[in-house]
Amino acid sequence: MSSHATNSEFDGPSVNELSIVSTVIDAALAFARGRPKSGLLLLAAAALSSRIPGLGTAVSLLLRLARRLR
Repeated sequence: MSSHATNSEFDGPSVNELSIVSTVIDAALAFARGRPKSGLLLLAAAALSSRIPGLGTAVSLLLRLARRLR
């Protein structure tokens, strides 16, 4: 018996799935704070993140940076 763990032994969420969930949460917070454009942008980024990993995180960071620079 091998002591090495295989991927099938860990059925937890992947890093990309966690990133998508985080982006959706950021979108919900944007809507709650009265920022519908940011919320829609974040939801679109979350939807596209399954095809372009990291997109949601990048959009979230760019929105935060843009708000700081205003």
